[in-house]
Parts: sequence; C-alpha cells; structure tokens
Amino acid sequence: MTVEYAVRNPATGELVETFPTATDADIAAAIDAASAAYASWGRTSGVAERAALIRRVAELHRERSAELAAAMVEEMGKPLEDAEGEVDFSAAIYEFYADNAERFLADEPIELGEGEGTAVIRRMPVGVLLGIMPWNFPVYQIARFAGPNLIIGNTILLKHAPQCPRSAALQEQIFKDAGFPEGAYVNIYATNEQVADIIADPRVQGVSLTGSERAGAAVAEIAGRNLKKVVLELGGSDPFIVLSSDDLDATVDAAVFARMDNAGQVCNGGKRFIVVDDLYDDFVAKFTEKLLAASGGSPLSSVTAAENLAKQVDQAVAGGASLTSAGERDGAFYPSGVLSGITTDNPAYHQELFGPVAMVFRASDEDEAVRIANDTPYGLGSYVYSTDAAQAQRVADQIDAGMVFVNGVGLDAAELPFGGIKRSGFGRELSRYGMEEFVNKKLIRTAG
Repeated sequence: MTVEYAVRNPATGELVETFPTATDADIAAAIDAASAAYASWGRTSGVAERAALIRRVAELHRERSAELAAAMVEEMGKPLEDAEGEVDFSAAIYEFYADNAERFLADEPIELGEGEGTAVIRRMPVGVLLGIMPWNFPVYQIARFAGPNLIIGNTILLKHAPQCPRSAALQEQIFKDAGFPEGAYVNIYATNEQVADIIADPRVQGVSLTGSERAGAAVAEIAGRNLKKVVLELGGSDPFIVLSSDDLDATVDAAVFARMDNAGQVCNGGKRFIVVDDLYDDFVAKFTEKLLAASGGSPLSSVTAAENLAKQVDQAVAGGASLTSAGERDGAFYPSGVLSGITTDNPAYHQELFGPVAMVFRASDEDEAVRIANDTPYGLGSYVYSTDAAQAQRVADQIDAGMVFVNGVGLDAAELPFGGIKRSGFGRELSRYGMEEFVNKKLIRTAG
C-alpha cells in the first residue's frame, strides 16, 4: 500500500509539501543504525548522561516552539495557541523524566525470605523500539514515548502519521542537535507493509502505537505473531457524569472544554455526557448553547475526518437520535453539535465520535449513570462531577476506565499515568509507569 507523506493544510485544502516514502533500503539502514546505537551507546552510557541529553531536548523544544507550532497548525489544523501549549507540555514531559530518571531506574533491593546474600532488580534497556504515532498531538505523543525510553537506553524508530511529516522531521533534528548519537532516534516515512517487516525484525524488541482501534488490532496481531511486547493507546468514548453541582455554569464550561479541546479530536476527551434527571434539562440547554457558540474556530485534521464524522452523525439521526447543530460542514470545518435521544440500538451508541459532536444521556440516578457510563467497548478516561465527595469516590471506583478525573478537566500531567482498558488498549505512558513498559527488570541474586 502506497502511503503519501504530505502536508495538506486542512483549512484551505492546499497541498503544501510532500516527503518521499522510505524505500526498503532506507528501512534496512534505519534498523541497522538503531541496532548499532543500542549495542554501543544504549548499553554503555549512564542514566545521568542520557538524562542530560533529554534535558537538552526539552530546551530545544522551547527554543523552536514557533517552528514546531507552525508545523502543527499547517499539518492538522490545530489552533496556534494550542500548538504552542502542546510544545510547552512536551518540554515539561522531557524535563520530568530528566529530573526523575535516576530515581525511577535505581536498583531495587528485594528482601529475601530465606537464605543468605542479596537480591536486586536492576532496570536495563531492551533494545530497539518502534513507535507509531497519530496526527492529533504531533509533538506530545512523541515526548511521552521517546522521553522515558531514550533515558532507559532503548533506541527508537519513529513512524509518524503520514500527514505530519514536517513535525516528524523537525523532532528528529532536535534529537540530533541535542547530542544523541546517530541511530538513537531515527524518523522513518514507512508504509504499512514496511511496519510489519520492522516488527518482525529480531533486533526490534517492542512497539508502541497510539491510534485507532483498527490500527491497534493490526499491529498487536503482527507483534503477537513475532512475540514482541506492544503498548496500545487507542480510542475512547469517555463518559462525563454530572450527579450534582453547586455551580452549573462552571460545570457546563468544563463539559464544553472536555468536548471541544483540539476540535474534539482527543482520545480521552469527554464524549458522552450523562446527567441525572433533576439537572438534565438545565444542563443540556446551557451546554447546547455554549457548545454551538464555540463552533467553527478551527478545522478538523482533514476533509476525510470531517466526512467520516458526518457519516456517523447521519447514521445516528437515521437511527432515531435528535441533532442540534451549529450549521453545515464546509470542507474540513465541522460544526459543533449535540445528539440526544440515543437508544442502545442506535449505531452511535457504542461508537467514538472524533470531532465536536457530543452525545447526551439522561440518567434516573447514580446507579443508572454508572451503568450507562460502563456500557461501552472503550475504557480510556472518564469524568465525574459531584458536590458529594463520598459519592464521587464511590462512582470513581465503579467506572471501568484507566483514568477517572473528579470535578476537573484538563488535569493531565507528566507525573500522572495515561492509558486505558478494554478496547482502549493496554499499557501506560507518562509517570514512572511509562518508564516501566520497555525495560528489562533484571534479577541479580548473589548467594552467601
């Protein structure tokens, strides 16, 4: 399958720049380089040395923020302010790992139950890793994969989304300019067939993918066949549960942000708004008004993305749902909207809507809210709003998801683990747990 790596401005439809897809010889050379870098630098350098390089990566992100942000705006339509914020957050992630790497990777003594001597867990690199990254956060997604793994001593082959080739090239240059040796981080404009060959190569020890459920299943199948570890961060249809509020306007504002951030193209954005009966009418009225008013500022990532969302919304309406919309689609610009009256047999009920369209559900009480929240194939994030602290914790315990945020949105941080369960994938990124995925926890037991 031919993959076109190209910058196509979603706001104008203009084809700005194309990049050559890798040849098989390019891929072979990339694997050779990454393997050689692991055998030398990865296995012999110290944690402090590698952490210093990552700290320089953070500095270069901040120095080159304007260039990185401009690339994201043109590649996938992200508002400039959001793009600048993404670069800053990415730099913070690199700094977090630079600050904490020696502590996270320190030897861990084991208390022996019997016998003399010592036992210790020593965290070691495993080798070459393949990262497959999506278009919705072109810089942040790389930071949370590359930061911890390069400090461990693993080396990286990075396949970015075909619509983000400029971001990919700019970030590869940052790693080179920071002082990483040749082969430690290699950008590859690979095809899907080449990805399968890379995973099968015995020198490649693992793969991390953030993307669609379909892509995750395909990669996991290939990885399993080749006995390679895989970390998957896939889609989500996160519930936003409103049980009580002492400031409904503030709760509505949080809900609008949860749905509209990055034009609704966030894996763990709020997508299904589940509101108890006594608040439902007021919440939906205010929410609909503010969500529709927030429409139109930026395009979706592509015309194709907008067309796919339009098909889902049309199917939902044909299935009996009611749509309140801010207008009509214009190329990649998709109007915000609210779908209500979605029954369990509606096609949209178990789908993820990746864009500025929200689904709202009425719940008779706390128990029904939890039931609706968990009635999804996904399990990435979730949001619970309640003025009753005991209730909020009780509901949080019952939510089937990798993450629960209580009375707050936009709380992601470098020190907090990110990941899901069910069809949202497995494994974790960020925090110290993100440093535990591709590491050899080697036991060294010394007798006497």
